[in-house]
Amino acid sequence: MASPRPPPASLRSFLDAHFASPEDLASAPALAELLRRECVGLDASLRRLEAQLASVSASWLARSAGARASLRRIRSRGGGFGVEEEDGEETLRSAELPALVQEIHRIDAIRLYAEAALQLEAFVGNLEDATFSIVRQASKLNLSSVFRPASNEMQWKQEKLLQAVDAMRDIELELLRISTNRPQWTNLIMAVDSRVDKTLAILRPKALTDYRALLAALGWPPSLSSPDAANNKYSEIPNPLILMNEANKEKYSQSFLALCALQHAQANREARQCQAKGASASMSDSKYFDKTAACFDNGLWAIDELVQPIASRLEYHFAKWSEQPEFIFALVYKIARDFMGGVDDILQPLIDRARLVGLSAKESWVTGMVKMLLGYLERQIFPVLVTSYQATDDKFEVHSSWMHLNDLMITFDKRMQLLADSGIQKIASISEGLTRSLSVFSIYSEHSDWLHMWAGVELNSAQHKLKSEMEDEINWSYSIKELGLQEITSNFLLSTREDYKAPTISEFVVKTASAMIERGHALPNRGLRIQYNRSSSVQFLNDFFLVLRERCEALQLTNTALEDDSLLKASFAINAARYCEYVLREWDDDIVFLEMGAHRKHVDEGQGQSHKHSAQHPCSFFGDEIAFLAKLGTDYLEQIMSSVLLEFEDLSWDYVQNIGLPNEQIHPVDEVLDEENLGVSPGFVASLEVVRDRTTKLMLHLNSKDFLDLWRSIAEGLDYFIYSSIRWGELTFSDQGVVQLRVDTKALLHIFRPFCLRPEAFFPFISDSLRLLAMRKTDARYLLEVLKNAKENDSCLRQQGLQHVNASQAMKILGSKRSDG
Repeated sequence: MASPRPPPASLRSFLDAHFASPEDLASAPALAELLRRECVGLDASLRRLEAQLASVSASWLARSAGARASLRRIRSRGGGFGVEEEDGEETLRSAELPALVQEIHRIDAIRLYAEAALQLEAFVGNLEDATFSIVRQASKLNLSSVFRPASNEMQWKQEKLLQAVDAMRDIELELLRISTNRPQWTNLIMAVDSRVDKTLAILRPKALTDYRALLAALGWPPSLSSPDAANNKYSEIPNPLILMNEANKEKYSQSFLALCALQHAQANREARQCQAKGASASMSDSKYFDKTAACFDNGLWAIDELVQPIASRLEYHFAKWSEQPEFIFALVYKIARDFMGGVDDILQPLIDRARLVGLSAKESWVTGMVKMLLGYLERQIFPVLVTSYQATDDKFEVHSSWMHLNDLMITFDKRMQLLADSGIQKIASISEGLTRSLSVFSIYSEHSDWLHMWAGVELNSAQHKLKSEMEDEINWSYSIKELGLQEITSNFLLSTREDYKAPTISEFVVKTASAMIERGHALPNRGLRIQYNRSSSVQFLNDFFLVLRERCEALQLTNTALEDDSLLKASFAINAARYCEYVLREWDDDIVFLEMGAHRKHVDEGQGQSHKHSAQHPCSFFGDEIAFLAKLGTDYLEQIMSSVLLEFEDLSWDYVQNIGLPNEQIHPVDEVLDEENLGVSPGFVASLEVVRDRTTKLMLHLNSKDFLDLWRSIAEGLDYFIYSSIRWGELTFSDQGVVQLRVDTKALLHIFRPFCLRPEAFFPFISDSLRLLAMRKTDARYLLEVLKNAKENDSCLRQQGLQHVNASQAMKILGSKRSDG
């Protein structure tokens, strides 16, 4: 007689686990009932799948039979064709074969759809079975825990959770393949996503609950007070993660890895959905996994669950420090620092085992602590501050509190970032912006009204300081040092306030705006930084630029003569505008502002708004402000030039009307004049003195670049005025008149000689006129005849060295030359 076959090893281990002693036999009926129910559930699931398979198979067989019948009809029609029926065969090919091919493609698509649906149904079924198995065990008063040891119970749950994660991965791979190759199957993808969402809404809370229970069993969170606090010895808080024994460490590791796997699967799912919403038909793996990694920016679930029980204990202390927020930030930093060692030593290897590439346990821990602090600030601190800001008329105290809080936030962010980056080697040139730890300033992301209030606080504080600075007129001037003439006029590479001769008020404005911009760098994204800067620092600068324009407008309130006070005031205002323009251009070339300018341009184009950008800098952030300052400087330099020319014209009008006529009261007509001993015309002396006085003061008080453009423009204006005021052709220059004009011209050139070696180059019309008037009479008559008859008369003038007057003008000048004697 053959001996009975021994039971399988799995059955023996099952019986050994539940019937370790004779007393365990009393629980056999309950175990049998539990096993019966599980079998009934599995049988029901199997019957449901069989029914679905039969339905889909029947549908596919029906379509397959129809296709088979169509093929038989075509074959029967083609069997009797002979050579004489070639025309009929061609008709069949052209009419029915394309329809047949189309039908075959349709059937093949249906087959692929059915196969994909069956595959997804199996994967989703696996996910639902694993999830509901975990939930069923918990909903039956933990009956299984009565019969299983605790370690087996936890291991069983983790196995089921990992089965659910594997099913999610299978689903995502299949959906990713479908969305890439068959993007038109949107209904199938939506149906699967809907079922998975419902399942995950059950699975994730249950997994987190089990993880919290394990943490509580391990003694987390620890007491936040130091064991030596009674003796005034404050050491680091004991960390249960470090104190775990090997068995507990293994349990915790498995639970941590399972939760990370679930989050990673969820991240892949969210990345695929984000890619689909982006309307991208082709999905590259690199972009897909980049979006997957981005889903971890808000921290790991497993680490967030470490922070959550600490938060409830910390808020007890926070409530006592509502008026002293610096203690709140200090306590959060201390807790984060004290536990950092255990987090890095225990959790970083687990993150590496979970293959979460690029994730740092330190950064995730810091992110969790910052999120906890953000929640408290959002609920308790900022609402009180905002209410006071809106209700109080005297906002000075509220402004001080708000700026103090923001300063604490900036310091806290820097300290936490250093904590997150400790021990991590980063390349300085590329490390900025790569960190994933959360900033406490992200509180403004969800409350744009709070951001505008903060910007208003910064703007109000800056304007208050600026007002007191502007009241002192000394801050609007620039003290001229004892500089040599060459040093004053030759420096055209301007980079400092001293180079621009800008008043001290301009440097105060630049430093204040820079400090406001620096505080805005703490904001976590470009959109927030743009909103903050446009509402604070840019608005502050624009208000100051309007004050500069008001001070320049003093030029328009005077009469023809320039007053020294208005000239100096306008000169210093122009210098301040040029210095601010230089600073803004330097800022605009910084990578931070280039990115903000590009982001702003992209947003404006997306909203259909037209925004003017400089052709040289299409992504300029300060483009409007730079254009305003450039126009302000140009407009009021032209105003100064016009005022000088009008004053010169007013004083020299009688003189220019009598240029060329002999002054018989001073010199007889027949007297031979010596050019070296001849003096300047008396009617021209006052005009020359005005030009000399204005250019000297402008040279001292105006920056060198603008003065260079200004004196050249004044010289060209004087040249054209004098030339155009002479009645060429109506009067005849005597030899005495020619000599006097040359003497007067030399006196005018002498004023501009300190600014250049050849000032006559900026008086081209007078210079050419004097050259024509100084010609010998025979040469003048010959040139006049040539100009009257020659077609290329301009080239003839060029040969004579006359580059600026044309033939018509030259003939008028020669016509005014005395021809007798």
